[in-house]
Amino acid sequence: MTQAAQALPAASLLQLIWLASPALPVGGFSYSEVLEAAVDRAGVATESIASDWLADQLHLTLARGDLAVIAQAIPAWRASDLPRIQQLNDWVLQTRESSELRLQAEQMGRSLLDWLRNHDGANAAHIAACARMQPTYPVAFALAASQLEAGVRDCLLAYAFGWAENMVQAALKSVPLGQSAGQRILARLSRDIPAAVESALLLPDSERQAFSPMLAILSAQHETQYSRLFRS
Repeated sequence: MTQAAQALPAASLLQLIWLASPALPVGGFSYSEVLEAAVDRAGVATESIASDWLADQLHLTLARGDLAVIAQAIPAWRASDLPRIQQLNDWVLQTRESSELRLQAEQMGRSLLDWLRNHDGANAAHIAACARMQPTYPVAFALAASQLEAGVRDCLLAYAFGWAENMVQAALKSVPLGQSAGQRILARLSRDIPAAVESALLLPDSERQAFSPMLAILSAQHETQYSRLFRS
């Protein structure tokens, strides 16, 4: 039986859901990942436009960047390949295109590492190694996920859905939208996530990228936006 066909043990499934939950105390709720600036400056003012914006962000930035990093980082953590982990973490730091986006990756990485230190079954040696790297959130998430029995694909699906939930909540507050509209956007993103994950799993290092000029420009503008609900 292939790994994809095997049922994930209940304990590991619940831990994976827990790890990807927006309720995890890592501060994800305080970031809109530029959506707030897009509402203010780029005309993201309706459910349809917000849905298209987030779907594009899923495929053009998340799948080609963070998801691709996590896909490589989970097996690297499981193999204790620290040079590879350092390389991936450095890539995330170097490719964040604004100070806000880099600070988000760093803050959420530190917070997830703090959570792991108080989590049963955490690998103390790996946590210490990660702390020395100025950990980013994708690399810290990969460390947490590497300790579960879940396959890499399941971990990416969980990460992407957690991201989608956070972004939909940001859309509800910043566009603003109603709960029904939010659920329709989440349903669309849920349909798109499997393809984004498959793309990330197949992406070699040479094709991994964080090139999203409009997102970078809006992020820089958000730093001086007059009124803000979110930190990015």
